[in-house]
Amino acid sequence: MSDLPRKAVTRTAKLAALPLGFAGRATWGLGKRIGGRSAELVARELQQRTAEQLFKVLGELKGGAMKFGQALSVFESALPEEVAGPYRAALTKLQDAAPPMPTRTVHAVLEEGLGAEWRELFLEFEDKPAAAASIGQVHRAVWHDGREVAVKVQYPGAGEALLSDLTQLSRFARLLGPLVPGMDIKPLIAEMRDRVSEELDYALEAEAQQIHAEEFADDPDVVVPAVVHRAEQILVTEWMDGVPLAEVIADGTEAQRDRAGQLLARFLFSGPARTGLLHADPHPGNFRLLPGADEDERPEGWRLGVLDFGTVDRLPGGLPETIGTCLRMAVTGEAETVYELLCAEGFVKESVALDPDAVLEYLLPIIEPAEVEAFAFSRGWMRTQAARIADPRSPAHQLGKRLNLPPSYLLIHRVTLSTIGVLCQLNATVRLRDELAEWLPGFEEPDPA
Repeated sequence: MSDLPRKAVTRTAKLAALPLGFAGRATWGLGKRIGGRSAELVARELQQRTAEQLFKVLGELKGGAMKFGQALSVFESALPEEVAGPYRAALTKLQDAAPPMPTRTVHAVLEEGLGAEWRELFLEFEDKPAAAASIGQVHRAVWHDGREVAVKVQYPGAGEALLSDLTQLSRFARLLGPLVPGMDIKPLIAEMRDRVSEELDYALEAEAQQIHAEEFADDPDVVVPAVVHRAEQILVTEWMDGVPLAEVIADGTEAQRDRAGQLLARFLFSGPARTGLLHADPHPGNFRLLPGADEDERPEGWRLGVLDFGTVDRLPGGLPETIGTCLRMAVTGEAETVYELLCAEGFVKESVALDPDAVLEYLLPIIEPAEVEAFAFSRGWMRTQAARIADPRSPAHQLGKRLNLPPSYLLIHRVTLSTIGVLCQLNATVRLRDELAEWLPGFEEPDPA
């Protein structure tokens, strides 16, 4: 892997090869079946080869292509198991890894941002990246005051790459749609495109991260590394160890998975209430599970480490109270009231008339985990819900097409769905109702006094 491919023609050619590659493998599969191999075995190999090519290209391109792959990765639990198996490894690779930027390029960015004597700012600096993401990669280092730090270096040309990739991917949205049943891919790509400038602005990211770091400084459950230094294409923050959430998903104990799930739900709902910001990139690569104080090994002592504040939604009053009120009314079966609130917020357009009871039924995936004391999230449950919405013959699919998602709720909706996807990957049993009652405005019955 050399420099980040920046020329539009190069990147476009790589992405344009994807549908041709799918067609080629379909022909290969037909040949194998004619040759006498079972259709089931050939289909499995075909899916695996498709996954390998798709995510190899996305990972190599980084930019918007990789970002899109990371966004999809949290929804792999919605795929049917016979398809999810071959895709799972390829999807989760994108949560933490990508081909590295050449050392000479890293040094050039550091010199431009920190000055010719940039090495004097560090006691140590590891040229080999510790992690790679969609628009930058992270190097481990020791700051001049002795603190261990993470140095995030933005890829040169990342903005151009992001826009180019997302423009191309939007053209293939229909082709990519089947990767996540029941989800419309095009709005997801459009929303990512709208936030390119924010994603590239390390000043905004530093501000959002520092707000969280200060708010959660003494929190027993959530850890956010403090910002140490910032330049235009460089962000230096305190280093954070811990077990990546992808590893907890793959090999964690039941206690670890449940604890991680509980804290993830707590952070989702408490963050906006405490900081006025919603962390809007909840894929497993951005979270760690850390031992508690004094290396406490008990599950209740573990904490959730949170990284990457490049994408946030600004919610000065916290999450909209309408969400909590609707959810409370839905749990108690007040279909008419829920419908009226949804109409008032623009989820149902004035020109559309729907059956309130059908709308309440459609909201089942959101209501169900809030109805019980503790809910067991699982891939099976996620697949059932995705299939219900994805089937064009189902009433849920027909109703979903007639609902509207107001722009102000777009990011909240995506973050909530993504978080549910991660909870299902964790197979975590979560007391979601407790978190809603404490942090979601409107969910608790208002005090008559």
